[in-house]
Amino acid sequence: QVQLVESGGGLVQAGGSLRLSCAASGRTFRMYAMGWFRQAPGKERELVAAISGSGVATFYSDSVKGRFTISRDNAKNTIHLQMNSLKPEDTAVYYCGCGARQSLVIRAVDYDYWGQGTQVTVSS
Repeated sequence: QVQLVESGGGLVQAGGSLRLSCAASGRTFRMYAMGWFRQAPGKERELVAAISGSGVATFYSDSVKGRFTISRDNAKNTIHLQMNSLKPEDTAVYYCGCGARQSLVIRAVDYDYWGQGTQVTVSS
């Protein structure tokens, strides 16, 4: 059984930074793409960033491009999301997802497993 456990969320002022982490178990980690999604109240879950199994390919939504960086450590079965220059509109529950294949996965339907989520709140 695959388990994903997020950590690192919290409350930060606008312009600040946070680093989210997601620890994975139950799969050969490097064989699967990973992603970070977020869901704000009353809105659909949206992709924030994704990374291929090898870590070579990445994808960012336009809303976070240039501010967020996704990375992975396959030796530690962990991915990270470094979030800089945070804005109040970044406030959401952030979820880690494990894709169904090694190559980059950008559709939520192509993710097999999800973490429980971690709250990020950015105050103005």
